[in-house]
Amino acid sequence: MVVVRDEEWLVRATEETPDGTLVHVQGLGELVRDTTASFYTQLDQVVVSDPAKARVVADASPRYRTARLWLESTLRKTAVPLGERSLSAATRGLADTLSYQQSAVRKALDPTNLRPRILLADAVGLGKTLEIGMILSELVRRGRGDRILVVTPRHVLEQMQHELWTRFALPFVRLDTAGIQRVRQKLPATRNPFTYYRRAIISIDTLKSDRYVASLRRQRWDAVVIDESHNLSNAATLNNRLARLLARNAEALILASATPHNGKAESFAELVRLLDPSAVPPSGVLDREEVRRLVVRRHRHSPEVANAVGADWAERQEPHNVLVPATPAENAVAHELEHTWLWPDNGASPYSGPRAAFFPWTLAKAFLSSPAALQETIDGRIDRVAKDRAVPADRAQIELRALRHLRQLNEQTMRQPSAKYTRLVAYLKEIGVGPGSPTRVVVFAERLETLRWLHRSLPKDLGLPANAVELMHGGLTDDEQQGVVERFKQEQAPVRVLVTGDVASEGVNLHAQCHQLIHYDIPWSLIRIEQRNGRIDRYGQKHPPRITALLLDPNSERFAGDVRVLAKLIDKENEAHTALGDVASLMGRYDVKGEENEIRSVLAGTKQLDDVIRPVAEVAAGNDLAALFAQLFDAPGQAATEPVAPQTATEPGDAGSGLYDDEVSYLEEALREAFVDPTAPPARGGVGWRRDEAFGTAELTPPPDLVQRLDVLPQSYLAERKVTERLVLATTTARGQERLAAALRDHSGTTWPDAHYLSPLHPVLDWAADRALAALGRNEVFAVRGTVDDPTVLLVGTLTNKRGQVVSTAWLTAQFPDPETPSFVLITPHDSVRAALQELGFTTPRANPGAVPATDHLQPLVAPAVHQAAAYLEKNVFEAASRDAQQRVETWRRKLDTWDEGANVLIRRSDVQASRARIDEERELAESMAPARQLVRPLLVVVPDTEGQSK
Repeated sequence: MVVVRDEEWLVRATEETPDGTLVHVQGLGELVRDTTASFYTQLDQVVVSDPAKARVVADASPRYRTARLWLESTLRKTAVPLGERSLSAATRGLADTLSYQQSAVRKALDPTNLRPRILLADAVGLGKTLEIGMILSELVRRGRGDRILVVTPRHVLEQMQHELWTRFALPFVRLDTAGIQRVRQKLPATRNPFTYYRRAIISIDTLKSDRYVASLRRQRWDAVVIDESHNLSNAATLNNRLARLLARNAEALILASATPHNGKAESFAELVRLLDPSAVPPSGVLDREEVRRLVVRRHRHSPEVANAVGADWAERQEPHNVLVPATPAENAVAHELEHTWLWPDNGASPYSGPRAAFFPWTLAKAFLSSPAALQETIDGRIDRVAKDRAVPADRAQIELRALRHLRQLNEQTMRQPSAKYTRLVAYLKEIGVGPGSPTRVVVFAERLETLRWLHRSLPKDLGLPANAVELMHGGLTDDEQQGVVERFKQEQAPVRVLVTGDVASEGVNLHAQCHQLIHYDIPWSLIRIEQRNGRIDRYGQKHPPRITALLLDPNSERFAGDVRVLAKLIDKENEAHTALGDVASLMGRYDVKGEENEIRSVLAGTKQLDDVIRPVAEVAAGNDLAALFAQLFDAPGQAATEPVAPQTATEPGDAGSGLYDDEVSYLEEALREAFVDPTAPPARGGVGWRRDEAFGTAELTPPPDLVQRLDVLPQSYLAERKVTERLVLATTTARGQERLAAALRDHSGTTWPDAHYLSPLHPVLDWAADRALAALGRNEVFAVRGTVDDPTVLLVGTLTNKRGQVVSTAWLTAQFPDPETPSFVLITPHDSVRAALQELGFTTPRANPGAVPATDHLQPLVAPAVHQAAAYLEKNVFEAASRDAQQRVETWRRKLDTWDEGANVLIRRSDVQASRARIDEERELAESMAPARQLVRPLLVVVPDTEGQSK
């Protein structure tokens, strides 16, 4: 509690800014109740209420409802200490809390680190988004998650927002095209949007533009998440510039990528340096232990994962490669490509450009994709040659004649059914795609013209309506891409076939209704194949995924050999997926382009396939840098981390004190306290509260101050589900899971559930807590009866660092055997607040025979209780906690000093100078993490229950 401008406020969060400490508060006094405000300590006098001067007031409410609510709300607002090892919120959302995911959360929150920094490098499909949500939930509960920025590729913006809200009750504003437009209408052009929205999700393509850089420089974040972070490692890119800016201005940093290594030590070092600049020595040589500290990496067949996922991740079937004999017209094109372009009979390619070794294979790749793709490639090249004045006329004419002849042959293929397309249609029918069937399939192709051709042709040939075949490609807006993905997830949506390019190969979950995937053309990259397959082969897949590849098989000898090379890529990916979980290590290139160039060399005959793709056994036993990453975090036959036992709901660190059986009971009591009759409609002073215990739901009409807290959610969701008119809550995990699954089956056209799970971090509970805390006047504490022999004061002590973060928490009772001699105090520590409340007899509702009379005689007990408890904590608890925290800070200082010593030798290098600036910032951060202040607050005054009242 603080007093500002002669009004009392509840402190909701504080943050350090370039302009000083900013205190975010909720009004408690009559004039400012339900008002939120922010005050700078440099501009306003912010006076912290003195706990020793708290005034004792009696609670006359039925069954001590007001005191119980105030106490529970206070404890919910008290941050869990930074070093708390049990998970307080991560395991209480609407997500399966798998042991390997919990171990990733614990690693991110390891108190030996200066701050939470981690690279989630789990292989495709393990649920990195859920790990992100779990980490953010813990940060919020620990008072370190007020301001959060999530950066993702634009096609997964809604998916990320959906997961964080539906599973963890974390509301984020989505700044996609529609969201940004809404911001422009709502805020002045000069207003920084990141000061208005505390939690936002935005695409990296939007955020990296110069328009936002100036705004970001002035913002500090409690946590920043960057998904698909392998796109950050090149120091010369705008992506990296953005990442470095965010890393410097964020306390917690979570990077996520299934393919974080591109084979170059300096690139991977750049990612590690973003997390912790001191983790990479000035020499740039990676330290294995530092990498282990900052990176978590598992795959589908890691023992830790395999033992946890069970039937919720069905094993994929063996690859299904279908060789499709080419038609005579297609064979004619293949022969022309072979003898004129790829391996010219006269030894001279007709190509007149500078990329003579590459363009013929561009033609070949287009041909293997579709006649439409080849036509587009030929026409585009003809147009460029005709306009290029730098090409000698005779060379241009030779190439144009060859291109026109190839186009003429290709036109013959377009006048008759394509062999591969005909086989695709037949295969789709074989697996059940057709009228009246629920079977769904995703078809991947690389070329846009191929996608458009499939999108146009498949509905008619499958006997399906036009909207049964959806098209997704990179040319669509973010709203359009997100809409396609959402429809494919919905059981009642008419879509049956999704044809898409590699824009959907990263981050998108397509397994909700689908376990069939077809490679209409095969990428010349193991990484890309793995990324595609991971869209349906992931945690939550109930049916064995089936991966099918269609390969056009021409009768020309050399071309047919190339097709078989591509078929081997599918088999190699499957082998590495099973044995290593890391296909990139087979080729050691770690990026799609590098792998494509290697495969092109194999097809051109300059290399053998065995030269560019190493055997799995060799990779597993290797000791070079490329192989190291495959082994580093998960040695064969050994779990990467120790198994984590399931956590119970009453472990220390859980939200609140356990005064209520569940979240909905607490909410209901808060509503009864805030409204005379919460079941009455709003017009009569209520919120229309309804609770159905048998069905596991509750609902209310949100008041304006609650609507304001939900306004960041998608406007379409709020409108379609009428959330701001009638908020429906699922009060059990079973009901929450059922409504979330039902959203994929109903006819609403949205995957957002009609009833949202009431988890501990839900905004409606935060709103209820704020209302309950407003029940007391300025610096007051309740007096109640309990099972004590003497008057007893319940207190909480907190040790905070210079940043205002809670380092340690302690629960105590101060007993006064002789109230007439308040200087005689017996201080008793307790393991948890629940243990203390049990001793006081206040864990269950008690009948209240009336307000405790004459509380004046209790007032003299408060100050001695606070002072004696503070002295006890300083000597017996906080001294050790402070020493432990100080030791961690000192360890970090020594680490920074070691880095400095190594940098002195290389100080002339510009990159070392830039890193030294980061190291200096780390040193300042370390100083601010040192313990700085202890505070003891009275929570309750309990007098003997002399009237023998029972429960």
